[in-house]
Amino acid sequence: MITVHLALAVVLLAPMAPAPGAPTTMANRIVCNRYCDARDPGLAPAERIPVRASVYGRGIVLHINDTDAMGWASVETGNPGDEVWLDRSFDGGRTWSDGSRLGVTAIPAGQRGWRTAQYNVDDWTARGVGALRACGKAGDRPEIACTPWARSTWNAWDRRTAAATGLMQFYDQNTGLFATTGWWNSANALTAVIDNIRRSGMNSYRYAIENTYTRNINAHFGNFTNDYVDDTGWWAMAWIDAYDLTGDARYLTTARAGADYMARYWDGVCGGGVWWSTARSYKNAITNSLYIQVNAALHNRIAGDSVYLQRARAGWTWYAGTGMVDARNLVVDGISLSTCRAGNPAVWSYNQGVLVAALTELNRATGDAAVLAKARQIADASTTNAGLNPGGILRDSCESGDCGADGPTFKGADVRGLAALNAALPDHPYTTYLRRQADTAYAADRTPLDTYGLRWAGPVDKTDAARQQSALDLMNAAP
Repeated sequence: MITVHLALAVVLLAPMAPAPGAPTTMANRIVCNRYCDARDPGLAPAERIPVRASVYGRGIVLHINDTDAMGWASVETGNPGDEVWLDRSFDGGRTWSDGSRLGVTAIPAGQRGWRTAQYNVDDWTARGVGALRACGKAGDRPEIACTPWARSTWNAWDRRTAAATGLMQFYDQNTGLFATTGWWNSANALTAVIDNIRRSGMNSYRYAIENTYTRNINAHFGNFTNDYVDDTGWWAMAWIDAYDLTGDARYLTTARAGADYMARYWDGVCGGGVWWSTARSYKNAITNSLYIQVNAALHNRIAGDSVYLQRARAGWTWYAGTGMVDARNLVVDGISLSTCRAGNPAVWSYNQGVLVAALTELNRATGDAAVLAKARQIADASTTNAGLNPGGILRDSCESGDCGADGPTFKGADVRGLAALNAALPDHPYTTYLRRQADTAYAADRTPLDTYGLRWAGPVDKTDAARQQSALDLMNAAP
């Protein structure tokens, strides 16, 4: 079960104005799961109070019935005429049932408190991953207060499954991608969901694999390729993960198409390496790490292969000669085309973890102990470097701001790769490190809805699919 939060919402001192486009009729429809909406709260076999709010001395309380995945709202220490209702959202609170105010009711004469009926959190038939909040107002005042959003422990019975459910609240079934984030970030988000299915055994969100595939197989250049060669690598790894989980050969075929597309951007400039984009202006660490990882992973899954293995070996030989793994055993961002040596000194978390994952996969393909030893050197350096781990908690330098659209995905890819190496080494040397990251983020960087912000040391700045993907990768990675 999830630890109970007793979060308090800030009282709104003006009538609550939803963001443009926030109210939606989708959340207003009658939902029937185990029971239908508007069930008597007196029939709830259990009750949990995750969040509260207040307005003019009135307590606004959200009650969750985890057994039946339903909830209700109540108003306490109020006066006759005070109102209380529920909002329900199927996208993590970005839109909600503002139009109908689910179960809206008022304290009757002679009473100081009242409650709504019970309403379902999720809509299982429509694959609606839901959340509730309680809202209320004094009868003689216009101001409204609402609790934070929260949900039941259905598909959220521990911190790993709760993080997966938090991520799926951003999943858009119409596009097959994750709202609030980009194309390559969605590849990482799908990978995190697939990894969670393997780790937790929760198959509730397995539908996202097929839906994403069929809705996007012909997007951009087809087969999940586009102008950015690293984007293709991320998607190829997602489909390799999907193949491992499902055994569906279509996904492996698509990953092979991605690898072949990446190989078209290997040339003799600076002695080898693949370009970051079709513009052929930069050769960088992440694209070439993914090239090694994708090709080694394909070799490990295709009987009798020699082509993908040769590419992976050539990729690492070239990479090792560029100086992108510096004297500290940290991976820097890319090379200068004028010197063909490491030229961009920026150190990002994902450059560490993805190369570690690539070398772990290459070791599996070749049995070369030196490759695994190098992966361990990089992992040792990146997990102990003070710049990457102030106070022992992983942090990218961009986190002094908000890291833009790309940066929130970085740490998730990093710890995913670190976990792969940790599993491959008999002494599992990074278990303590991964647990420390997960414990800290869970305690300091989490909302009552089990969504996470950018900085794992906290506090929560804002939530979106990229931030949540990194948090889910972390919860998957921590043993």
